[in-house]
Parts: sequence; C-alpha cells; structure tokens
Amino acid sequence: MKKNTMSFRRGLYSALIAGLLAAVPAAAQTSVVTDGGAINSAGGSMLRSSVQNPEQYDRTGGPVKFEFKFKEGDKSRILSHVDEDVYVNRRFNRHSVILNRIAMEVTAAGEDGSGTQEGTFMTSENAVTRPGGPSTFVWGEEYESKFVRSRLGVYTISDIYFMPTVRDVPVFPDREVSPGESWTAQGHEAHDLRRQFAVRTPYKVPFEATYTYLGTVTAEAKAAVDGGADSAAGAGGAPAGKTTKTLHVINVKYTMSMETPEPAGMQYYMDYPLAMMGYSDELIYWDNELGAIDHYTENFRILMESSYGNVYEFRGTADAEVTSFERVATEEKIADVEEQIKNLGIDDITVKKTDKGLTISIENIQFGGESAVLLNSEKIKLRKIAGILRDYPDNDILVSGHTAHYPGGADPQVLSEERAAAVADFLVELGVKDKFHVFTQGFGDKQPIDTNDTAEGRAKNRRVEITIMDE
Repeated sequence: MKKNTMSFRRGLYSALIAGLLAAVPAAAQTSVVTDGGAINSAGGSMLRSSVQNPEQYDRTGGPVKFEFKFKEGDKSRILSHVDEDVYVNRRFNRHSVILNRIAMEVTAAGEDGSGTQEGTFMTSENAVTRPGGPSTFVWGEEYESKFVRSRLGVYTISDIYFMPTVRDVPVFPDREVSPGESWTAQGHEAHDLRRQFAVRTPYKVPFEATYTYLGTVTAEAKAAVDGGADSAAGAGGAPAGKTTKTLHVINVKYTMSMETPEPAGMQYYMDYPLAMMGYSDELIYWDNELGAIDHYTENFRILMESSYGNVYEFRGTADAEVTSFERVATEEKIADVEEQIKNLGIDDITVKKTDKGLTISIENIQFGGESAVLLNSEKIKLRKIAGILRDYPDNDILVSGHTAHYPGGADPQVLSEERAAAVADFLVELGVKDKFHVFTQGFGDKQPIDTNDTAEGRAKNRRVEITIMDE
C-alpha cells in the first residue's frame, strides 16, 4: 500500500521554551549574525553539509519526473527522532530527545493529483528526569491536522492547524529533473507559540529552499504488512518480507530569517517573538514508484530572539521513516491472543479492542507498596506476554497505568505514570521493542472499571494495559 508523508522535523521545540522563560534574566542578550547563509552565534559553529560523498549516488538513470501520488484510503505512520541541544542566552540548557509520531490518511484524491490528508501528530520529549533517565517515551500532546497537498508538494492548510511544522518541503518542478540538477521553491515553517507568547495562529517563517537531485541508492525494505490489499505480497508480487528498492536522493537546504513587528494591542509588559532565523540541510530519500518520502535525515539550527532580549537556540539532527504495521484489533487477532493467554496460564488478563489497537489489560498487577517496583511474580507474567508482543514486530506499543482510588495514599497520577514506565522499561529490557517504539501514559484513578468500595473492585482498577497499536 502506498505511504504518503510530509516533511516534519524537530517537533514542538517551542514547547521547551515554556519551562525556560521564567528562569532567564531579561537583561541577558546575545548578538546573532548570519555568515554566508549559515547561522553563527557567539562560539557556535556552522553546520556541515549532509552530502558527505557525492560518489555514493548512482547518476546513470537519466532524468526523472517527481510528484506525489495520492490514493484515497492510503494510510501512513511516520516516526521522526530528534536529538537536540538547547541553549539559552549562549548557555547550554539541556539535551532533548524528541519523538514525533504521525498517523495520516488520504481522505480524498483530487482529479488534479492533489490529496486531502487528515491525521494526528503526537510529540513526546525525553530529558533526564530521574537517575539514568527514562528509557521509554511518555505519550505526549496530540494535534489534529487536515490539509490539501498538490501533486508537486505545495500545501493548502488553514491557520487553525499547527501541524506539520515544516511545510512545502519537498516541492518539485513540473518537469523532469536530471541527476546533479538543482531548482528552488518557496516554503515556510509554522510554529506553535500559543503558550509562550499568546500567538494564536501559527508563527510562520518563510524561506526559499534549494534542491539538488543527487542520484539514486539501493535500499533494503520490508514489504507492506498493514492489512491493505497489497499486504500479502511485496513489490512485484514477492512474498512479504525483505525486498530491495531504488530510492532517489534529494538534498534540500534553506536559511530563514524574519523579524516580527510589535503585535497590535500588545501590553508593555508582554514578551513576544522579535525575530527567528535558522538553517536546515536535509537529505530526502524518495520512493518514486510510490510517489512518497521513504525517509529523511537532517542537520538544523534555529535561533529565536524575544522582545525581552532573550535568545533561544536549538541545534541538532533529525531523521524520520515511514513505517508499516499490522492491523491487530480484529476479531480473529483478539481471539488468537485470548487463546495464547489461556494456554500460558496467566490470570487476571482481558483482551479487547480499543481506539488505538489491541489492548491486553493486566488487572491486579502487583508492585511494592505505594511504589512502581515490579514484583517478581509480575515479571514472570510479563515475560510470558512478551512472547505475544514479539509476534507484532512492526507495531508500536503503548503502556497505560491505572490505580485504584485509595484516600491517603500516594499521588495516583504520579504512581500510574511511574508504574506504566516500569512495565515499559521492562519490556524494552526483554528486547520486545527498542525505546523509540514503546510509549507510556498514566490515568491515575480517573478510569475505574469496577467499584473502589471492595478489595476485589480495587484489584481490577489497579491495572496496566498494554496496547499493540493499530494507528
């Protein structure tokens, strides 16, 4: 099945600013200058190009026509990973690892080749918050989005939507392009600054991107297994499994710089974004047969100055991939997992379909008193469940924690989050998934499934749910 995606890079780094503004002295200020199109700031170095060895690309294929191919009903899941250093007024503030998980569907395909896409963007950030740092990612804030994208890549999107961040990348010329050839196109970044500066619509920074078609590479890939009509076979009818494909490599670079006039009605004591500038150097690996991005890598550097004179800098690398997955929340799959649970002799387990996939609910899960320390009996249970989870190597996992309502005990919200993290970390330790494909969330005592007035009811409410995700 076709995978249609968009360029989405560093995630909501604006969300990082929320925790920084109050801690930064307003008097501190850094000068920011541009040098040869790249950003340079007090001791900072310019980014090196992503194109390390042009000879690695095959340029014998001749000219190619690039365009997006949209088909109604096509679904895609994109996972991007960002390693980012944050500086505040020239001083290192933190290192962040950010995951952006995107689930999109083409809801309409136009006669002109355009596609209407709808979906959900989720951003999760990890910083060191406990000894060793969390190994898995908390399920973050979700953003809905809807937009139209032309066959050449240009967006039409309302200002009520804040995602995606990077728009109109890539944009292709309406002609064939030969290896080594370059072209330019307009684009913009759209940032969510509602929390920090009360900017109610996306803060848009325009740029002109320069594209160069470098040539092709051969890549190994998995055949689609997402339950679509083509899922039983790979390219050319080959059995599902590993295949090879030709990817077209395109380098895109841009710098951006914009100053903001003082907003109308601004109070004298209110801070606002005064200027933003940045640099991006990206390699896009394009699947021309599907008419979609296969994956990309990027170096970036962004600086934003506020009217109070504070300068926030974000520099790092990013990568993203379009991933396939198996539809698991079907009656057949639920019955199969229920049978496996029964044969494994695990008690207090229910299997059900939820809005995110197939959920294995472990009721009466045992931890140390008022803690998130898993007892050995529960580790034995999770080892058995891990065997089931390994049957779905392409599906992400969401671990949700729930507590019973018990007045006078530990904070139920914190406890549920910590217990979900303990289970998720143990699954990673068992090798079920790597830490970039396991997410956690906690609901405290807000979603009981039984009464809290009896010991039996509280045992049911004290549960951890493991969801094999469909979306």
